[in-house]
Order: sequence, then C-alpha cells, then structure tokens
Amino acid sequence: MKRLLTLALMAAGFAFTADAEEQEVQTTNESTTIEVPAWVKNIKFSGYGMIQYQGQDPEDNHTNSINLRLARFILDGKIGDFDWRAQIQGTNVKGPGEPTVQLVDLYTEWRKYPEFKIRAGQFKRAFTFENPTHPITQGWYSYANVINALSGFGDRTGEKSSGGRDIGIQVQGDLFPNANGRRLLHYQVGVYNGEGINSKDADNRKDIIGGLWVMPIAGVRIGAFGWTGSRAAVGEKNRYAISAEYDKDEYTFRAEYLHSQGMGADASLGDKADGWYAFGIVPVVKSKLHAKARYQTYRKVKEWDSSKTMYEVGLNYFFTKNLQLNAEYARVNDRSLASPNYNFIDVELDFRF
Repeated sequence: MKRLLTLALMAAGFAFTADAEEQEVQTTNESTTIEVPAWVKNIKFSGYGMIQYQGQDPEDNHTNSINLRLARFILDGKIGDFDWRAQIQGTNVKGPGEPTVQLVDLYTEWRKYPEFKIRAGQFKRAFTFENPTHPITQGWYSYANVINALSGFGDRTGEKSSGGRDIGIQVQGDLFPNANGRRLLHYQVGVYNGEGINSKDADNRKDIIGGLWVMPIAGVRIGAFGWTGSRAAVGEKNRYAISAEYDKDEYTFRAEYLHSQGMGADASLGDKADGWYAFGIVPVVKSKLHAKARYQTYRKVKEWDSSKTMYEVGLNYFFTKNLQLNAEYARVNDRSLASPNYNFIDVELDFRF
C-alpha cells in the first residue's frame, strides 16, 4: 500500500512538474514575443551619394578637383494618416576639406485627403518646379544658377546654403480629377521663418510663398509662383517665377524665369536680379543613355554687364537604376570678368541605396 501511495505521489509530482514547465515555457515564449507597432514596420531607410570631378579655365584662375558633392541619409515613415521624413546631409558646403554635416529635412505631413494636405517642419520651399527636384534626377551638375541664387540655396541675400529649404507650415492639394482620375490643378501655400534651415526667425516677420499650376495633359505642368518676405540683415524681398515643364517617358523639358526685388547681402548688387533657364533631356537608349542640353542666364543686378550665361551639353549613362554616370561640357560667358569666355566640365558618379 505504501509502495502504491509512493508511486501515486511520484506520478502526481511528475505531472505537476511537467505542467509547470509547460506553463513556464509558454510564459517565457509570451514574454519574448514582441508585437512591433505598425509605424515601426513602415519606416524606410535610404540615401544616396554624389562624387564629382569638376574643372574650368577662366583666365588666370584655372581649377580642377575631385569633390565629394554630398551624401544623404534618409528615414521615411508613416503613422496613420501622417507621413514623416528625417534627412541628414554631409557635404563640402564650405569647400573641399571643410565638410559640414547638418539636418536638412525634418517634417510631418497629414495626407488623408489629396485635395488638402498640411506639412509642418523643415522642408523645401514652395517656389519653382526645379527647387524640389531630386539632385540626381535633376540631371545636371547643379541646379540652374538662378535657382541657386533666388530659391534659398546660396541666396543673394546672404542666407547660408539651405538647399532651397526653410522652417514653416505649408498647405497643398490637387483638385479637379478628370475622367481618368488625373487631377488638373495643384496649389500650395507656405509660411516660413525666412532664414533658411536650422535657424529661428531673426526679425519676427514671416515669408509667404505660394504656387499654382495646371496640368492640362499628362506630363505637362504650367505654373506661377510668388514670394514675399524679409531677411533681418537685408530687409524686404519679393520674388516671382513663371514655369513650364513636360516630363514623361524619360523625356524632360523644363523652362523657368525668376525675378527678385530686394537688396542683396552686398550693397553693390542693388535691389533687382533675374534669370532663366531651359533644358531638354531625351533618351538615346531607353533606361540606359540620355542626352541633354541646357541654356541658362543669371543677372545678379538685372543688367547685362552682370550676366553669367552657360551653354551646356552632356550625357547621362545608367549602369543600373541606382547607379549612373553624368558628364557635361559648358561654354561660359561671364560678363563680370575681364575675359568673360571660358570652358567648364563636370563628371559625376551618383548612386542610391
């Protein structure tokens, strides 16, 4: 009897131990099973780099150099109806050997309705078609000179190089869908500090920038932009732009005229400047080789004696969709120089990840 009782107790003990171990395993498994939030799953990491060789031969000032044009690291994500982006840039913005690392984008945008979206943070200004274009898909060694001078890159007001960005709030939307669902009208209006990236408002007066364009047929945009505001160091600035573009099936044609009224950082620049550009990029071998030509002029005091004109031709070769080699030659006429005509070449290796 005692033996049977002993065996029964042992069996019960084994059963209890096994059940406890099973519960422990279940508890352990439950504690190590972590449900990742949807917004974390939606985070995407990407970036790109641009390696550049550039040479030019103005009289008594020949230069050539291999340069790291820029590198960018990007986080994109989505939380409910909000998209967000954080982008860090490394570049030799002050010149070779003087690298700068800075935050260039940090914003969120409510995108529930295509007719009305709200963006807040640091992002591209709502001015011109070219300004928001990706530096690689833009297709040239740089944005046009007039874009650099009047859209907040190395602005004529003395604003630090800001990549066309500022801190502010913007509303935008696309209206009037046709029978195919393609929308025919786009609007955007933003209120900004007016000081460029990573800077508080220095004069407590905001810049207001707006744009409006129609899209009558697929690939075509025709628009206009306005900008009014001030910068603490130089006072008021008022600008406008007129723009037209065709971009479809690897054919890209774009032209813009920009005008600025307002003193520059250098008093000798006066209070008016303007400029324009027009270019075409066409496929020679689809998805592999593109040919391009661009004409551009920038007049830093809106007089021909101050004009800088460039006549550019080149090729873009795509090893893959994420790796390309761009080359171009330009004949330059810079009337601010004693000997205005010289040659310019640029070769870039651009990649994305």
